[in-house]
Amino acid sequence: MGAVLTEETSSGPAAPVRGARIALVLLLLINLFNYIDRLVLAAVLPKIKSDLLPGDPHADAKLGWLATAFLVSYMVASPIFGWLADRFSRWVLVGFGVVLWSIASGESGRAATFAVLLITRLFVGIGEAAYGPAAPTIISDFYPVQRRGQVLAWFYIAIPVGSALGYLLGGQFVQHAHWRWAFYSVVPPGLLLGAICFFMPKPPAGQGRVKHHAKLSDYLALLRTKSYVLNCAGMAAMTFAIGGISVWMPTYVAEFRKAGELGTVNTIFGGITVVTGIVATLLGGWVGDWLRSRIRGAYLAVSGAGLLLAFPFFLAMLITPFPYAWIFIFLAEFCLFFNTGPSNTALANVSKPEVRASAFALNILIIHSLGDALSPPAIGGLSDHFHGNMNIGFVAVGAVMLLGGLLWIWGARYLDADTAQACADDPAGCPV
Repeated sequence: MGAVLTEETSSGPAAPVRGARIALVLLLLINLFNYIDRLVLAAVLPKIKSDLLPGDPHADAKLGWLATAFLVSYMVASPIFGWLADRFSRWVLVGFGVVLWSIASGESGRAATFAVLLITRLFVGIGEAAYGPAAPTIISDFYPVQRRGQVLAWFYIAIPVGSALGYLLGGQFVQHAHWRWAFYSVVPPGLLLGAICFFMPKPPAGQGRVKHHAKLSDYLALLRTKSYVLNCAGMAAMTFAIGGISVWMPTYVAEFRKAGELGTVNTIFGGITVVTGIVATLLGGWVGDWLRSRIRGAYLAVSGAGLLLAFPFFLAMLITPFPYAWIFIFLAEFCLFFNTGPSNTALANVSKPEVRASAFALNILIIHSLGDALSPPAIGGLSDHFHGNMNIGFVAVGAVMLLGGLLWIWGARYLDADTAQACADDPAGCPV
């Protein structure tokens, strides 16, 4: 992982503390399987529809609620686990979450009815809520602010790679076996990674060390931090877009645009997602760190620029015939993933150490309640209402992209001052 994972025993304000490399690799692998589990559902939706909802005139809307059920439990439980992560062993919480969602995913494959499948996705969300707020705060404790953009970019690279593998895995099982095995396959590695967490030591004294438990005033201060609030709003818009695209794009291309068999479409879309995701996520993290001392509010400025550029490419995809439309899908995804590292780095940098897990948990609640908890059923409902025309829902997705980019550009005005304020309470993790 190049310069990001330098020697752990080095010293100086920009050096990670001992154990950083192992922790980052483990959390990256967990995040990878996290997104495999999320997106394998999208890859097999048409098969679930034919098996569990045959002839149902509201099938698309119901399928959209499968993603929303997961997100509702995820975002509601996240603040609870975020509060716990600020007070108890984060590794234990992460291990519990990974084991729970792995078991629930296996039960998704066993579901005999749509109602049972919906319930299993609720439990997947609870498991991920135990993991989501804690993982980035562990990484932030190991690495100083100068390097968090690059390091968190490595962590969040699991989003596009895991998503792509979810599409590829689901596509292979659709073609060669049964959709249920797509869910069974993620259980063994998930249980193994979860078990390892219970044996991980706590982060040693270093970057971001919590000096005291948070008070109510510390939590309320988050809501008065302008860059935090605007970052959450921008991330909600981005999450709305990515949530709708990730769930419905394979169905859109295969069923609405008639551009190929579902298995082939999943393979192409997965390949595009993994390439754009790896390159754009790492490049965005590097650009954010490089520009941090050069332009005002660099992390949010980079994020906003990426989302604004994604808007015209996405709209062009809707009117371009296939296979040429794949080019615009590639460009739109590249711009969407470009903001992942910088926006999450900004989130970590403006939150005090003692409330950092809760800051990520509150962010999860906001971005999913206003983002991808809404977009999949909204697109499905619009598709049902307009007799299968999914372009209507995707136009709405494009408009939300534009809004998100503008919100991030606005938030960049306040980011540097808010980071400096947080650094007053976290001098070990800030520049000297």
